[in-house]
Amino acid sequence: MRFKGGPTQDEVMAVSIQKLGIKTGDVVADIGCGTCKVAMAMAETAEKVYAVDVRNEAIEASRIKLMTWGGTNIELRQQDGLELLNEIDHLDGAFVGGTRRLDEMLSMLSDRVHGRIVVNTVLLDSMNKAVIRMKKLDIFKEAVQVQVGRSHALAGSIMFRPIDPVFIIVGEVL
Repeated sequence: MRFKGGPTQDEVMAVSIQKLGIKTGDVVADIGCGTCKVAMAMAETAEKVYAVDVRNEAIEASRIKLMTWGGTNIELRQQDGLELLNEIDHLDGAFVGGTRRLDEMLSMLSDRVHGRIVVNTVLLDSMNKAVIRMKKLDIFKEAVQVQVGRSHALAGSIMFRPIDPVFIIVGEVL
């Protein structure tokens, strides 16, 4: 199932997961989880992953994917990420794949996360908003722009077709 905003490209996901620095035993959240692809990668190390999305099609796609995946440490919820954070006191890390209400989200995450917060966005406005808010919260660590090109056959040779660049904004709450 394909829908607006997903899934995260493997190469971008690898960088984002590395930037999160998830350790064994961590409890983390994937906010705006889409197809649960990032949540499943996080669950390979984390003890528990909350995967949340407000979109019906995202939850449907995630449920289907999780049925065949076989893991048991992902809790899938159809709700706004802010609602989830109102129910949770502590997280060791958070991946934000959706940028709806980003200022509020980052403020709440900075109160609940002891570790890293990673925001992925393709929009310059959202990247700028994330950096500004993280700086105000004194948690900004870095911003990385990832551009991936994937090979395709052309005229008996290979060309690279670019995939939209993604901004990875990293905050850290100590």
